[in-house]
Formats: sequence, C-alpha cells, structure tokens
Amino acid sequence: MATDATVAQPGLRERKKQQTRELIAETARRLFAERGFERVPVAEIAREADVSEQTVFNYFPRKEDLVYYRLETFEDELLSTIRERAPGESVLSAFGRFVRQPRGMLDKYDEETRERLAALTRTIVESPALLAREQQVFAGYTDSLAALIAEEQAAKPGDVRPWVAANAMMGVHRSLVTFARQRIVDGARHPRLSRDVLAAADRALALLEQGLGDYAPKA
Repeated sequence: MATDATVAQPGLRERKKQQTRELIAETARRLFAERGFERVPVAEIAREADVSEQTVFNYFPRKEDLVYYRLETFEDELLSTIRERAPGESVLSAFGRFVRQPRGMLDKYDEETRERLAALTRTIVESPALLAREQQVFAGYTDSLAALIAEEQAAKPGDVRPWVAANAMMGVHRSLVTFARQRIVDGARHPRLSRDVLAAADRALALLEQGLGDYAPKA
C-alpha cells in the first residue's frame, strides 16, 4: 500500500519538468533584470537555459508568462477562500483574510529574496507589456469572482451588485500591488515593507466595509 509520503511525491518525469520550468523562468528573470523585459528575446532565454525556443513556449505560451506564471495559483486560492468561508461570513470578510495574507516573496525576509523582489519589481514597472498583461490577468480574476458571488447569491440577470463587489475588492488588491511596488522602488525592504502593506490593506478594507460589510453573507 502506498503511504501518504509516496502519494504526495511527484514522479521523476514531473520533477524534471518542474526543474526545467524553474530553470527557464529564473534564467528569464535574470536576463530581464539585467536589460529589461522588452530587450530580451525568447531565443536568448532558450540559449541561456540550454533548451530549444519551442521548449520555452511549451512551458510558457506567452513571453509575459515567464514573469507571471506563479500567479496561476492566485485565482484558485482566492475563489476557494470565498467559496469555503464560514456560514454567515460576508464575502468582504473572507476577501480581507485572503488579501492580508503575505504571499510569495513578500512572505520571506532573507537578503537574497529582498534583492530578487526589488529586481522583479523594477522589471515589471519599467515594462508596458508586463503591466498590460497584468491588467488582463486581474480582469479575468475579477470576472471569476463576480461569477462566483452571483452564483452564491442567485443573482438575477441585470443585478450589478456581484460585479460591483468583485471590482471593488479586486481594486483593493490592485491598489495594494501598486502601493507595494512603489514602496519597493523607493527602497523599502522587509519587515517594514510587509507592515506598510498590511496597514494599507486595513485602511482600504475599512473603506469598503462601509458599503460591502453586510453584502453576500454565506448561507
């Protein structure tokens, strides 16, 4: 019988694929940090990572995905938090718990991670293509959140409240991302950076509480 440990372990093939994926992404981020996103062609990333250009696109269909691929789990985690909130808990309360939870490099405090975060931030804020792609990604997440709220509330066609609520909450998230990046560009580092972001989140959520605090409690 397989143990929990053996079940949880990915196979050799999957581990190799994940290693290749990480190698390509880290190679791309290093090159982007050195010269900027627009100035680094995918062919160069492939050469540096010692893979074919087609292999890069197999793992990352769009060049922008080399930067944003870790966002893949964001939507699932967000929707799960909303869907699995306790009976009687409002959608805003559940969203607040989600958005206040540090993730990724914001949750790490070592020097190497701080510098990686700063380099990644500069790469993004200096690239119109990355910023545009990010807006597309978060617009999709907003649609998914609105659809979930509408389903839970059995909203009738023409009821704009699920859409308004989703846009308001995702607006908080986007604002916090912008705030954090500006603080990083200005030189803020852990742990002050995390404290500043949490304080900004609390202010933003308090503002929304006036309008959404009682909306969409879990049945």
